[in-house]
Amino acid sequence: MRAYTDKNIQVVPAVLRLPRRASALLPAGASALLPWAWAAGLCFLYATVAVRRHALLRTTGYDLGIFEQAVRAYAELRAPVVPLRGEDFNILGDHFHPLLAVLAPLYRLWPSPVCLLLAQSALLALAVVPLARWAVRALGRRAAHVVAAGYGLSWGIASAAAFDFHEVALAVPLLAFSLEALGRRRWGAAVAWAAPLLLIKEDLGLTLAAVGVYIALKGPRRLGCLTAAGGLLGSLIEIKLLLPAFNPGGGYAHGDNLSDGYGSLLSTLAHAPLDALRPDIKAMTLILVFAPSALLALRSPLSLIAVPTLGWRMVSDNGFHWGTAFHYSAILMPVVLAGLIDALAAWRRDGHPVAARHVRASLATVLAVTVVMIPSFPLAQLAQRATWRTTPHIEAARELLARIPDGATVAASNRLVPQLTARCTVVVFPTFPVDSKLYAYDRKDFPAPTTEWILHDAQAPEAWPYKVGHWPYPLEQQEAELAAAREKYGYRLVAARDGLTLLRRTTTPR
Repeated sequence: MRAYTDKNIQVVPAVLRLPRRASALLPAGASALLPWAWAAGLCFLYATVAVRRHALLRTTGYDLGIFEQAVRAYAELRAPVVPLRGEDFNILGDHFHPLLAVLAPLYRLWPSPVCLLLAQSALLALAVVPLARWAVRALGRRAAHVVAAGYGLSWGIASAAAFDFHEVALAVPLLAFSLEALGRRRWGAAVAWAAPLLLIKEDLGLTLAAVGVYIALKGPRRLGCLTAAGGLLGSLIEIKLLLPAFNPGGGYAHGDNLSDGYGSLLSTLAHAPLDALRPDIKAMTLILVFAPSALLALRSPLSLIAVPTLGWRMVSDNGFHWGTAFHYSAILMPVVLAGLIDALAAWRRDGHPVAARHVRASLATVLAVTVVMIPSFPLAQLAQRATWRTTPHIEAARELLARIPDGATVAASNRLVPQLTARCTVVVFPTFPVDSKLYAYDRKDFPAPTTEWILHDAQAPEAWPYKVGHWPYPLEQQEAELAAAREKYGYRLVAARDGLTLLRRTTTPR
């Protein structure tokens, strides 16, 4: 059997080939269409989950509302000032993601949060194309289906698709195309695909640097070193200069997440390996990250590209970064599946019958792990009856939302915010403090509400990923603020339905 090269793009071991009769029935372009067919199917799957969650009031101001306000500003050719983050708060002072502006033309045509949800669904689905295409070349059609399922149904992608919108959706396909280029030793193309990561989030410069390190080890050293240096320098400039320049406080908004409890950078780095395993949830997350590949991605040096993202998450003081919820693992899934392809391709190139059996058994294991993990993560919501049922509470919320006119200023509960951001100026009720040092439940000096309308929902969220009750403050604090709005600040009751309260200001605060 000939070894795999770029010229021999369809050399498949006998155990992975389709039966002769089935192969004859496939059109000549079946291999080329396979990745795009998977992308279309996955896009529909993610969009169904995301849009249905929005219809059920499960999307939030933090984060869908924030990103919609930013993209809306870009679409109106304004600076991305986001009222949800604070008065005159430029969102580029929170995270550095100017590439979000590419979505502005779409939003201009369709100003709706659903526009962002569908764009995210398409971007996450697009990443399957380079992975499946590489798998077809290196392993064959059947293996490509397993790889596509492993990526598309992975918990990391499902968690991102089912939780609002995030800038990382732009990075996932870019990194996937870069990884394919690395696997085919197209070094220049790999750098070109990965370079825009610098414009998506400040930590992704470290991922670009990891791509450079891989190239330096496996390909042209000069290109690899320049790429690694560019990634590190880019992240440094963004964190030290650009983000503080846009931030009202003049600093890096998320710097407090990185512990300085050991007194020095050297000491912190020395303790990092132990910190990455405490508490136990961190170790479990590290295992689950590579589980979609049945841990086989760890056999590939491509898995090193996951180290920067895993590193900052594990040493962060923010407990949300440690687990499997939210969107934090989406960028890791292309790396894990690319590592799987690379590891299996290395076995297949051996040309030994035992190696071929290992490939087949490994693919079966990957498929089994994929199926077993689906019920524990958000795609399983599609099989739940509650996902397709509109409750009286939702109907009441829609009735009260319809009473708020376009162009109004509104303070709304977190889950109601994205229902209004396309047509109103919205902040979270009670106002969430931008300065993290002020984030305390027992504060008594919250600023008086100044919006024309207040819409409050006393019902606690039930659906994934919310398991902590009301946000951003306990219900007692929110109800106290609501009562103060009526008693002290000139708001009157407009309507109350099923735990929902709609207030409108009629007099100036006294």
